[in-house]
Amino acid sequence: MKNLIASTFLAIAGIATAATAEAGEIWRAGGFEQPESALVDAANKRIVVSNIVGNPGEADGNGYLSLLSLDGKVISRHWVDGMDAPKGMAIAGGKLYAADITKVRVVDLASGKLVSTIDVPGAVFLNDMTADASGKVYVTDMLADTIYRIDGDKPELFIKDALLASPNGVFADGDRLIVASWGKGIKPDFSTAAPGGLLAVDVARKKVTPLPGAQNFADLDGVIAIGDTIYATAYMTGTLYRYKGGGAPEAIATFKPGSADIGTDGNSTIYVPLMNEGAVAALKLD
Repeated sequence: MKNLIASTFLAIAGIATAATAEAGEIWRAGGFEQPESALVDAANKRIVVSNIVGNPGEADGNGYLSLLSLDGKVISRHWVDGMDAPKGMAIAGGKLYAADITKVRVVDLASGKLVSTIDVPGAVFLNDMTADASGKVYVTDMLADTIYRIDGDKPELFIKDALLASPNGVFADGDRLIVASWGKGIKPDFSTAAPGGLLAVDVARKKVTPLPGAQNFADLDGVIAIGDTIYATAYMTGTLYRYKGGGAPEAIATFKPGSADIGTDGNSTIYVPLMNEGAVAALKLD
């Protein structure tokens, strides 16, 4: 995504600054090129970072993946090349999957080799990815109100529903997917006519349920869950929100606009890619 207009920032700034910060930055790594996603590869004790490098919707061959250590040291700046504009990622069966506009790239985790490309028929703008406990992978299509599911190398339309309202972030949480909605009526500069919120999708029934108290509050990007608490970023304002069932979203940290698809170690650390600053920040939760 691009640098976005100040008017939306001003409209939401009151929410973003209302809460006292409850997540402290412990390190920041720079030198990336529009880092969109930071995914923890727990088995190998490292973080994979996707770099868009240019127009997020252009198949220009510039995109690549980097590797960071868990303490913020660069392991490999260009770990996997040969992509266009990689965004969200997921890990399943020893492979890493990366959303790349209308395709999903598949990388062998052990070798770092790009082993295949999965075409997703009908895809418009694939964004975030997640994997469930059975190894099935899900990918959002932000500009088509759609989520696809990939089993092995076979993509299928999982759900298409206007309630998804430009689904961006997605996170597998037991028998549901948690979805971060960007909002309705996306404009050319990616501002919206109505901001997004948090949703749950029942995997078995394919039913979308808005999470109570967490609707129409921000243009949301990345989302994760740690226990019963959900964390989501608002790209437009750089805000990191915390949400706990039925309460109101709370701003716990604020960056410059551009905070994107967050990752976590599953305990108390959240990794925030800062697209417009070319950096990844690590936050320790109180």
